[in-house]
Amino acid sequence: MKIYRLLTEDDTSAFCHKVSEALSKGWELYGSPAMSFDAALGVMRCAQAVTKEIEAPYSPEMKLGQQ
Repeated sequence: MKIYRLLTEDDTSAFCHKVSEALSKGWELYGSPAMSFDAALGVMRCAQAVTKEIEAPYSPEMKLGQQ
């Protein structure tokens, strides 16, 4: 089965590291990244969807980042 995550972070190197870590764990990019201005915090925010094929059945309790 395929699982889905949406990675988000401020527009800093932390976002790139978060996406790179997911890719190193077998996640695949899904679609294009997105950016939006967070007016409440005054920062740009980034988002990137990723997916991964897993053997286990899906459960809402699973920690997606640990898959």
